[in-house]
Amino acid sequence: MGFVMDTLYLLKRHTLATVRIPIWVFMSLVSPLVWLVLYGQLFKRIVELPGFETNSYIQFLTPGVIVMLALFNAAWGGMGTLQDLTDGVIDRLLVTPVSRAALIASRVLHTALTVAVQATIILLVGLVMGARVPGGVLGVLTMLGVAALLAGGIAAISNGLALITRREETLIAVVNFFATPLVFLSSAFIATALMPGWIRAIARANPVNWAVQGARYAMLGSDWGAVASYGLLLGAFAVLGVLFATQAFRAYRRST
Repeated sequence: MGFVMDTLYLLKRHTLATVRIPIWVFMSLVSPLVWLVLYGQLFKRIVELPGFETNSYIQFLTPGVIVMLALFNAAWGGMGTLQDLTDGVIDRLLVTPVSRAALIASRVLHTALTVAVQATIILLVGLVMGARVPGGVLGVLTMLGVAALLAGGIAAISNGLALITRREETLIAVVNFFATPLVFLSSAFIATALMPGWIRAIARANPVNWAVQGARYAMLGSDWGAVASYGLLLGAFAVLGVLFATQAFRAYRRST
C-alpha cells in the first residue's frame, strides 16, 4: 500500500506540474498534427499501390501518427528527471520514507497518461479528416492502451538513461539518434509489403512497429488475436524498461 499511495502522490505532483503549464502538452502535438494533416494529404494516393489493404491513407496513417507521438513524447520523459536531479528534488525525496520504486513508477504512469490524452486528440483529428474506427469503443480504448504501453516502456528507458548520464546533452543525443529511425523502421507510414526485406526483418523486432500494428488492428477491429500478441510483447517491453530504470536508480543511489 505504501508503494501505491506514494506512486499516486507523486503522480499527482507530476500531473499538477503539467496542468500548470499546459502549453507544453499542446506544443508537443504540433509535429504529429503536421504529419497527420500534410502526409495524409500529400500521400493519399499511395494506397493505390499494390500491397495496401485499405483505400484510405488517413485510415492507415492515424494509428502510425499516434504511436509516433507516444514514442517521441516518452523519449523526452527523462528530461523531467534531469530537472529534478538539478534542483535536488530527488535527493530530498531520498531522505524521506517515500517508496523508491514509486519515484520511477509515477513518472512512467504520468507519461503514459499524458500520451493517452494527446493520442485522443490526434484520433479526433483523424476522424474529422475521414478516418473511421470499425473496432468501436473497444478499438479506441485498446489503441490508446497500446500507445500508453509503448510510452511507458520508452519513458522508463529515458528516465534510466537520465539517471545514468545525468546530462541533458547525452540524453538529447541518444533520443535524436534512435527515435526517428525507429519510426521509419516500422509500418507507421508505409505498408509492410512495400518495405525492403531488411527493413521488414528489423520491423519484426521493433517495439514501435508492434505498437503500430497493434493499434491498426485494434482500430479496424479485424484481428484481436494479433492485437493481444502485440499487447503482450509491448507489456514485456514495458517491464524490461522499468527494470532498466530501477537498476539505474539503484546505481544512482550507490553513487551519491
